[in-house]
Amino acid sequence: MDAVETFPKRSQSKWMPVRRKRARQSKNLEPCSIAERADPAPALATPRVDVTASRSIGRRILDRAARSGGFRIGALLLAGLVLAAALYPELSGIDPAMRDIRARLLPPLFLGDKWSWAHPLGTDQIGRDMLVRCLVGLRYSLLIGVASVAVTVVIGCALGTVAGYFGGRTDTVIMRITDAQLSIPMIILAIAVLGADRPTIPAIILVLGLSNWPVYARVMRSVVMAERGREYVRAAQVSGATHPRILLTLLVPLLVPPLLFTSVLDVARMMIFESTLGFLGLGVQPPTPTFGSIIADGRKYLLNAWWIATMPGVFLCLTLTSINLIGAAFERARNSIHGGA
Repeated sequence: MDAVETFPKRSQSKWMPVRRKRARQSKNLEPCSIAERADPAPALATPRVDVTASRSIGRRILDRAARSGGFRIGALLLAGLVLAAALYPELSGIDPAMRDIRARLLPPLFLGDKWSWAHPLGTDQIGRDMLVRCLVGLRYSLLIGVASVAVTVVIGCALGTVAGYFGGRTDTVIMRITDAQLSIPMIILAIAVLGADRPTIPAIILVLGLSNWPVYARVMRSVVMAERGREYVRAAQVSGATHPRILLTLLVPLLVPPLLFTSVLDVARMMIFESTLGFLGLGVQPPTPTFGSIIADGRKYLLNAWWIATMPGVFLCLTLTSINLIGAAFERARNSIHGGA
């Protein structure tokens, strides 16, 4: 017993459990989150936002094409021709169908001895002013070309979108109609339809528009088939969006603008077809002048009055060159954007 009592008494505070000490120390600490206790992260630089990537595809294509020299040359040339066609016939006061036998077969300026300032590009076989007739013909050629391409794009994109989105029997029926339409040459269809009755401007626009829509339908179908399985389309379907809403708000605004830029080249092609129909007598009927009808009237005077058939060809060539320059710039811009350049 004595031996046991000889052990010194240890203080209770010295042998206090470690857990109690930690508990008391934790009472004096203010509550804080894990993120505040962690070491502060270094300040991050503000991310640089690519403004170009946030814009629409159509805007990006337009901006990139506008930086090319070919686009600027084509746009200036086309703008000059359009302004001349819109203003000069009205300001000059010359009727393109007015005849003046005394001024017949006048040559252009500075060619020959009978040229006149009143007729800068000369006159035709019955004294009509060639400059006014060519500019009025440019009006109708551009009108028919742009309107027919608009009809083509609307019909082709609508049918191609429906075929690519729904698939199945709808796709099969539309594609068989497309194949049947592609088997008919454009010029044969135009001659068959326009030769049955007197051609009018709406009839010419409708025939040219209906003869070229299968190309846009096939392109639009393939693009929509590739897009309909993506996440944003599936999310819209799961959320309860109707098919017309998905097509009009998601797919069409995304896919149609690139096709619109490439359709600029088709305007030039439609202008060539309109001139061909006018040369064959199936275009806009006289006394309204068109490129084709003017060239057809002047082919009999190629030896002694070459300017009658040449001047419409020059205006048509300048117009087609400007449109092709603009369309080629759009095509290169579209390919570079979609190719990741």
